[in-house]
Amino acid sequence: MGVGELSSAALPRGFFDRPSHEVAPDLLGRVLVHGGADGVVAVRLTEVEAYGGPGEDPAAHTYRGKTPRNAVMFGPPGHLYVYFTYGMHFCANLVCLPEGSGSAVLLRAGEVVSGLDTARARRSSGRAVPPGEPGSSGGPGASGRSVSSGKLIAERDLARGPARLAVALGLLREHNGLDAIQEGAAAGRPRGSVTMLEGRPPDPAAIRSGPRTGISTAKETPWRFWIDGDPTVSPYRPHVPRRRSVAATSVGEAPRS
Repeated sequence: MGVGELSSAALPRGFFDRPSHEVAPDLLGRVLVHGGADGVVAVRLTEVEAYGGPGEDPAAHTYRGKTPRNAVMFGPPGHLYVYFTYGMHFCANLVCLPEGSGSAVLLRAGEVVSGLDTARARRSSGRAVPPGEPGSSGGPGASGRSVSSGKLIAERDLARGPARLAVALGLLREHNGLDAIQEGAAAGRPRGSVTMLEGRPPDPAAIRSGPRTGISTAKETPWRFWIDGDPTVSPYRPHVPRRRSVAATSVGEAPRS
């Protein structure tokens, strides 16, 4: 996990005004703070993934250009890009490079360093999305279990994975576009704000890189970065194409990819 005290100094905007694959390893050990209506939670990042710009990275949301969904990625650096995926989860990213570039870093996992009870309450709700969102009913939520199981979620698992991290921090669609650069605001942050703090970067020798998780294109690009040996880092899972079912084959339906 590293040694030393966490720094509460806010990161400057220039930190993000670089290519995402340069920003990503430097984000490890930094702390993202979000003050929701139910409390404030801070997560020290232990795993991230970089995604490039239009026409550069086939795995990036911006590969084919600007759309209403990815517009925030083309905005100023240091803003949150929050998107909804698989009809179930939100994932949070931080925008990189100057305005108009379309690049970001996905926040994959981290250690809850403040607001532990609040983070656990959010995860223990068993709800990956708020009421009214598609996928908000039926089955377990991002907590990976039913509400009635009563099982206490281990600290290492509270923000272990991009969906869990977003739930622990209380990040939803409404937070898409928030500015995470609050220079000079370390002493007091307004409710609903997000702030990126210097935190405690790891020893550079402890940083590892490898292929990104679960993507079907640009699979070998080594833009996933993590702190070696940290228990909050999520397991690596390569993309596995969905197989055509027997039923689908029998009625002539096209396979899903």
